[in-house]
Amino acid sequence: MGLGAIDLNLLVALEALLEDRNVTHAGMRLSTSQSAMSGSLARLRRHFNDELLVRVGREYELTPLAERLLPIVQETLRNAEEALSLTKQFDPARSHQRFSIVMSDYAMSMFVEPLLQIIAREAPGVRIDFHPLIPGQPENETHLRCHDLMVVPLGYRLPGISETVMHDRFVCIVDPGNPYLRDGRLTLGDLAAMPHAVAGFGKSPTPADRQLETLGIVPKVQVSTPGFSVLPFLVAGTDLVALVPERLADRYAVFTRCVAVPTPFPDVPLVEAMYWHHNRHTDPGHRWLREIVGRVGTALDEPTAATPTEPTAATPTEATAATLIESEATTPAESAATTSAEAASPVDTSDDADGSHRENAFPTLIHAS
Repeated sequence: MGLGAIDLNLLVALEALLEDRNVTHAGMRLSTSQSAMSGSLARLRRHFNDELLVRVGREYELTPLAERLLPIVQETLRNAEEALSLTKQFDPARSHQRFSIVMSDYAMSMFVEPLLQIIAREAPGVRIDFHPLIPGQPENETHLRCHDLMVVPLGYRLPGISETVMHDRFVCIVDPGNPYLRDGRLTLGDLAAMPHAVAGFGKSPTPADRQLETLGIVPKVQVSTPGFSVLPFLVAGTDLVALVPERLADRYAVFTRCVAVPTPFPDVPLVEAMYWHHNRHTDPGHRWLREIVGRVGTALDEPTAATPTEPTAATPTEATAATLIESEATTPAESAATTSAEAASPVDTSDDADGSHRENAFPTLIHAS
């Protein structure tokens, strides 16, 4: 059947119905009556020979065919909007273009507020759809095609183009009353003995997880969550420890009783980058979007550049780390013995203020969002 035999307006109704999973809500979204949306649904059901929406209790669920249709319809309509609004110039002040950005919960907590402030000033008609990062999603080229940008840690093997937008590092967060916390510091032995709260990202470990593995430390995971943002709330009031990006720890410090302390190993860098598909590279609107995301990242990086960094340790070998863990006290009762052991330990005596170790500690970042 050719396109001429189909009412393409049904694609707009189909997207609204599949996204909202409710005839009334879809009608309100498109400023049409419930009866008109019911008629559109009936026509779509006849066309696809499928129910598309099935009532389960008081809600509707998508059929397997509808699940497959949704991303295709979304991409088709977005491409149609781009084709109809495409010009040689992009005027953000007059544009009503719609962009789609995938970010982790960490990246959203850093980027969304300043990004929306810029858009409100410069492009009030532009719409941004933010989507969560799903484990296993970044490596899939299909997802890169379906979205304008993906903001993920540098190091993903994506087929598109990438540009660094922000830098961060990992810190430990604990409750201020945690018995392992002494003089505002934790030791490698502490990390080996303490219960951990971790952010899970499928099969992809965070750079901090990989550093612990290099040091021979197997975290005693007591609780896990699919993102970094919840960890400060899980750690507060407990004996748990979590390794999170420093900027996130600072942002949530006012909401929780957690304190951030330096890691007892060389800084593990976190480099966030934006990725995009080759077919969007020359689009004027997309260039503008990349430019403002880059501006936000640059602004976020500026305070860190002027802030002195904590002294960090020289990189210990696995053998040195194992010996150090054995010699350190792992309970609060042994704190006096630990103090003398730490005084002689290379983990607490080296000065890495110039950041040279941090550059080489993790050359390739696998996953931290």
